[in-house]
Amino acid sequence: MASKKALLAVSFGTSYNDNRDKTIGAIERLFSEVFPGWEVRRAFTSKMIIKKLKERDGEVVDYIDGALDRLIADGFDTVVVQPTHIMNGTEYDFVKEFVDRYRPKFKCIRIGKPLLTTEEDYDAVIDAIASGIVVPAKEMAGSDAAVVLMGHGSEHYANSAYSQLQLALWLSGLDDVYLTTVEGFPDFEDTMRLMKGMGIRNVVIQPFMVVAGDHANNDMAGDEDDSLKSVLEHNGYKVFPVVKGLGEIPEFRELFANHVSDVING
Repeated sequence: MASKKALLAVSFGTSYNDNRDKTIGAIERLFSEVFPGWEVRRAFTSKMIIKKLKERDGEVVDYIDGALDRLIADGFDTVVVQPTHIMNGTEYDFVKEFVDRYRPKFKCIRIGKPLLTTEEDYDAVIDAIASGIVVPAKEMAGSDAAVVLMGHGSEHYANSAYSQLQLALWLSGLDDVYLTTVEGFPDFEDTMRLMKGMGIRNVVIQPFMVVAGDHANNDMAGDEDDSLKSVLEHNGYKVFPVVKGLGEIPEFRELFANHVSDVING
């Protein structure tokens, strides 16, 4: 009897319906296209978003264990779990925990890696930033414009991924691209210090997150005094906000698909 195969795409999630379809939905559609023998399913790691979608829209999205239980009930015996997380942080730890716990219940269950894991991943992400973000940013704001990418940030030790990527970007020649975070290091003020005296006038800001949800709309592009946009304007820069998650950019969707291929072919 042939194996019944599922590809479970696990995302943090977002309550912004339009952006969810453009980002998480777009990644899942690419998975269906590239891996036709695998049924693509969805799970979120944010219970708060799962609850909100159910109460507000009547939309049911499984948490990780619910999605795995459903796969068992539907007769799937071979599963690849692919997170759409940026780094090996808290959310990824949750996914790994459940995969390990459910391992005896499947003939085969394997997990893919987040966006930034190996040295090769950093190189691939830098290429994606160069073509998918920097090129359109400079077309919009001028060839001398800098780009500030805003990640979420974390207390988890994996937060160091932002610093590694920042250094790798500069060493690759993208010395006018900066990484900042809402809840980690470097924070907005750290980034202002790095940019000071560099002769920058125009700045494109864009989320370094799969979805452009609450953080992108408010912490990044909002009009509050402590938003990234306001902090940059207060420091004398002209700001061009791009409220667009990484999932909307083909280059980044392909990177997640490549991670799935690594698992299936590995």
